[in-house]
Amino acid sequence: MSKPQNIGLVQLYTGEGKGKTTCALGAGLRAAGHGLRVLMISFMKAKVAERSGGTEINYGEFKSIEAIPNFVIIPVGRETFVDKENPDPIDVKMAREGLKMAHDALSEHKCDVLILDEINVAVEWNLITLDNQLELIQVKPEDVELIMTGRYARQEVIDAADLVTEMTDIKHYYSTKKTLARRGFEF
Repeated sequence: MSKPQNIGLVQLYTGEGKGKTTCALGAGLRAAGHGLRVLMISFMKAKVAERSGGTEINYGEFKSIEAIPNFVIIPVGRETFVDKENPDPIDVKMAREGLKMAHDALSEHKCDVLILDEINVAVEWNLITLDNQLELIQVKPEDVELIMTGRYARQEVIDAADLVTEMTDIKHYYSTKKTLARRGFEF
């Protein structure tokens, strides 16, 4: 068996179809299984939601990853949806905190794989800038894998990435069966 290459690339998962975050989680899970340190910063997602009877984790991956050594997820969002046309200042603040975490993780080499979940949406909704996103690609150490997800990937990011996968929505039960988001599959 050949020794794995110690080269970090830039992966981008975008498009209107389902599976962008799931794909990034799979890549992170594989990396963690090989002893690599994985950090996932989830823009626009909250870890807990208040419900009658207490709090619950509103994205299943947050709970599952707690059991995986070397894999940490940090959500930087609120449990409410962001208003694209008029984002609340707290949403901008949280996204910028996530951006700073990403910069720190890269500059201090805190991980071998950095997943920036929904960063493309954070850029599209003006929570952070395209220049902020491109700078992360530029300052990435050579041996760190950078994975970015979310709809609305800008052409500049596509051009800068080493791997780009576009998820295409051919058929979805949201529209064909009028099915709502399901626990265990969409969250």
